[in-house]
Amino acid sequence: MNKLLALCGLILLAGCGATTTIDEYRPSNQVMDINSEQSVVILGRRDAGHYDTDREFINCVANKMKGADIGVFPEQQFVDAIYPWFEPRTAPKGLKRLRRLVEDPAIKEQIESNGIRYLVWLDGSTETHDQGGSISCAVGPGGGGCFGFAQWEKSSTYEAIVWDLTNLTEKGRLRVDSSGTSYLLGVVAPIPLLTPVKNDACTSLGTQLKQFFTVDQSQ
Repeated sequence: MNKLLALCGLILLAGCGATTTIDEYRPSNQVMDINSEQSVVILGRRDAGHYDTDREFINCVANKMKGADIGVFPEQQFVDAIYPWFEPRTAPKGLKRLRRLVEDPAIKEQIESNGIRYLVWLDGSTETHDQGGSISCAVGPGGGGCFGFAQWEKSSTYEAIVWDLTNLTEKGRLRVDSSGTSYLLGVVAPIPLLTPVKNDACTSLGTQLKQFFTVDQSQ
């Protein structure tokens, strides 16, 4: 028990912070213009039947980007407005396919009428791996409790690609990697010490994406 308590103290001192890095690529350092009547839509990459980018993460990034100056168009509303062209089986995977889609007058009209200037494709996931240790809990006439120690690694890797829907060009890419170790301590009652890996990845990605844009106040 003394060893376990000492381990608890070391973990609490070390904290459960995530290590997060972000890589950015842009063809130029010029900030992208957007006016108050235009918006950005963030879409998750999906393949029908077996792959679906975390919707909770997409909503988190969208919320981080929102502000008084930058409007974010709801993902599902966009998918519904241009149905079925952004469903998993039909969504464009590259600019060549996107250009062909936007040549369709009906699709172009929907994009323009909803004021959508930029599309951000978001792809990635959060994974749990390298699990170790164990927790055992017991209940008896004289009371019960838990004893033991478990830990696991979590990692979040996401990439965002920004497309300009006006001139149909790629404006930049962002990749965020966040990782950390979470713990579960069994000291009478289970004590979780969770690393905010996904939240750190969301905050970093949303904040950096927001810095891609500058608002044109003249319109």
